[in-house]
Amino acid sequence: MEIIKSNKSRISKVDFSNLTFGEEFTDHMFTCDYIDGKWINPKIVPYKKLKMDPSSSVLHYGQSVFEGMKAYKDSNGEVFMFRPEENFKRLNISAKRLSIPEFPKKYFFEGLEILLNFDREWIIPGIGNSLYIRPFVFANQAGVQASPANKYKFLIICTPVKAYYSENVNVLISEKYSRAANGGVGFAKAAGNYAAQFYPTSLAQKKGYEQIIWTDANNHEYLEEAGTMNIFFRIGNNLITAPNNDRILDGVTRKSVIDLCRYLNINIEIRPISIKELISAHNDKSLKEIFGSGTAVVILPIKSFNYKNIHYNLIENKDPQSEFLKKKIMDIQYNIGEDPFNWRYKVPKSTFSK
Repeated sequence: MEIIKSNKSRISKVDFSNLTFGEEFTDHMFTCDYIDGKWINPKIVPYKKLKMDPSSSVLHYGQSVFEGMKAYKDSNGEVFMFRPEENFKRLNISAKRLSIPEFPKKYFFEGLEILLNFDREWIIPGIGNSLYIRPFVFANQAGVQASPANKYKFLIICTPVKAYYSENVNVLISEKYSRAANGGVGFAKAAGNYAAQFYPTSLAQKKGYEQIIWTDANNHEYLEEAGTMNIFFRIGNNLITAPNNDRILDGVTRKSVIDLCRYLNINIEIRPISIKELISAHNDKSLKEIFGSGTAVVILPIKSFNYKNIHYNLIENKDPQSEFLKKKIMDIQYNIGEDPFNWRYKVPKSTFSK
């Protein structure tokens, strides 16, 4: 692997106590090219702008997928990732759906580990601090032919982050717009999925709601995701989440919550849940909690929802399951609690140094 070191770090210019999510990037990035039917030229290089042809395929036909991961540093200065194998698998599942060549596992993990070692100082210890990792791939063949490209570029960039949301959120249940449809690309982390969410989300925000609960595309009857998160509902003694399908992203945090519940003997149901059931549970006071799950937020409580212009506040829960599960996951991520699942991935210290 070719390595080009940055001449000077920009870390001294970053205010780590006042970070805006995804605006500051570390000194290096990983790049790799797909040319003539194979992935070649894996490199660690200084973070810099890319040069692109105006006719690059991604700009016209949207062949682009990405992942979201995090690295954490414990009190001894050791660096860990959380279930990176799952992100790697999902990246290639997404790539396959968009006719993008799958990326080699060897390049993925070697590039990731060397990159994290080079920019180790950017990973700040302490609960809530982490390094957000963004692997992504896009078509960069020059030309406007409406067909899969024959050239692609894969990159990994990193940005230091703090907690994504600091407060519980209010959500609007979608009556018109859907995140994805049957047979589509909802299960993939395709860039276009997120672009399509921006407009309906902006409409919800104008009404005072931070996010949307997406409903099924057929009848807008069943609850599927919340914004860019998977979603859970605690009704009575049961925690409920929608089953995976080709509309719903197979979230790494979601599956971790499910596995934790099973390990801790918390009742977990994976089944469709309707708006009608949700409102009925709210009215008879059996609805205890709603929360989203995702890499950026880990677990995010939802304090109210709106449906057909009726606002429903959740009763404050003195013993939230969401808080308990979030702590269990974060204890694993930050290496301060037991990890019965071997989810913690220790980043070995590289022989390369800055």
